[in-house]
Amino acid sequence: MNLLFLIIIFTSLGGVLSVLAASVFLLLSDEQQQKILPHGVSFAIGALLAVAFWGLIPHAFEDVAPADMQTLSGTIMLGLLCFFVLEKLLIWRHCHSQSCEVHIEPSHLTHNHGHSHSHGSHKSAGTMIIIGDGIHNFVDGVLIAAAFLTDVQLGIVTSLAVAAHEIPQEVGDFAILLHSGYSKSKALFYNVLASFTTVIGGVLAYYSLDGLQDSLPYFLTLAASSFIYIAVADLIPSLHQKTDIKTSLQQVALILAGVILIISLHSVAHDISIESESEHLEHSL
Repeated sequence: MNLLFLIIIFTSLGGVLSVLAASVFLLLSDEQQQKILPHGVSFAIGALLAVAFWGLIPHAFEDVAPADMQTLSGTIMLGLLCFFVLEKLLIWRHCHSQSCEVHIEPSHLTHNHGHSHSHGSHKSAGTMIIIGDGIHNFVDGVLIAAAFLTDVQLGIVTSLAVAAHEIPQEVGDFAILLHSGYSKSKALFYNVLASFTTVIGGVLAYYSLDGLQDSLPYFLTLAASSFIYIAVADLIPSLHQKTDIKTSLQQVALILAGVILIISLHSVAHDISIESESEHLEHSL
């Protein structure tokens, strides 16, 4: 079978499975969704932080020369600052035609004005999760294509490993989009759109892997900085709206669940990839 066709099929796999999982969420009633959604946000925080600190950043630094490590660390910091500026611009754009605390004096603020700003902030979080997820998925596509160009079996295993950690993260992202005020249909559409960048990354890598290889660590750190910013600046503050002990313990437990699941899936995928690479080397000798 044509190698490019295989790359397209398997880079689509994670997106298709995650969209199917998100679609199951749509089958629930509005009342059930409202009960589950806050828990989904807590889980998404853990998943985003784990993907950033356990997956993307270590992988970015893996093959980087010591002299380039400071530049790569600076990319994370620059990414955080860029996403802060991006969020400001998105909030300003949202508030442009509304009464909003961005455009009025503090003495004239009312409860409704504050609510408008909060809604703008939630919307911007949704936009940034789409951008960050798109970058992350693009990098995944490059990694899958690189594995297929090395060996078809390794490519299949890598695709399954990527899909395994993508599914819970994409479902978490879907919950964030709903939390940000997106309609169900729009949340699903943008989820599919962000997933499609995996295919773009795979196809581009197939034709120009050498050119993309040097930029890969910077794509990884940029994706990591977007996930860190979203989790810390947008999602965690929303959890502080409820301060009772029971809710707080549930939030902590679900954040840890998100972290543990991503770390577990990443570790299993890593072990499978190493085993597959070893078998490939043995057959090559």
